Amino acid sequence: MTRPKADRGRSRALWALPPVAALGLVFLYPLALVVWQSFAPEDGGTPEDGGGPSVAPYAAVFAEASFRDALANTVLIAAGATLGALLLGLVLALIIAFVPFPGGKALSRFVDIFLAFPSFLITLALLFLYGTVGMANGLWTDATGAASGPLDFLHTPWGVLLAEVTYFTPFVMRPLLAAFSQVETGQLEAAASLGARPWRIVRTVILPEALPSLAAGGALVLVLCLNEFGIVLFTGAKDVVTLPMLVYTKAILDGDYTGACVVAVVNIALSVALYALYRTVVSRTGGGGARHARA
Repeated sequence: MTRPKADRGRSRALWALPPVAALGLVFLYPLALVVWQSFAPEDGGTPEDGGGPSVAPYAAVFAEASFRDALANTVLIAAGATLGALLLGLVLALIIAFVPFPGGKALSRFVDIFLAFPSFLITLALLFLYGTVGMANGLWTDATGAASGPLDFLHTPWGVLLAEVTYFTPFVMRPLLAAFSQVETGQLEAAASLGARPWRIVRTVILPEALPSLAAGGALVLVLCLNEFGIVLFTGAKDVVTLPMLVYTKAILDGDYTGACVVAVVNIALSVALYALYRTVVSRTGGGGARHARA
């Protein structure tokens, strides 16, 4: 005899309760504390002290030039790194997927391994290569006898941009390689037999199939760049302050926990908004591809 639907519904709810409670305790509760602390009164207390929540901390942080500079740096560097990773990742993925060369499969496997590398490791590698006392400057000083080398850009926004493009490009390549593996070679051969040039084949046959993956990879990289902390810290770019760096400065160096929570809430809001935009782009792109296929 089967149980009524109501009993099955209650049973499923009971099974779902433990993971939901664990998620709330581990993630949602600390996040709620950060948001609550961001509304702490100006007198240094907390909303729990009876002072009541206040928007004054937001007004104070928004009025700071350091916050506005950090917000601009975060958005510009994230947008630039995402664009660079998209372009470089698309080119490299096309070469690996459609240009036969020795070691192509091994390079594709290395992309999977690269995703597990910590971001500071890539930054350290760039410092060894292009840092003030790195290999490139060392070769220059040995060859010319100069006191210092010509490369000194890793401590600037350009250095942060290079490190983020280098690190996040595989995050674009991975979904693209998966999408390219689904492209039928018969379509490529038919287009080539009709006299289509390689770039036209890429534009008319390959890219429409890979557009959802390209949008997904770009949105992922954009969100990760907005929240990137290790690369900015390890490059030593003191004049490049992003929102995560400002959270660290306010909380650890200045002891301004309320201000740090305000900046953190702004950073979270940006990430959530971008995720919503990503979902919209992917749904519209996928819908368009489906309509085209049915036509």
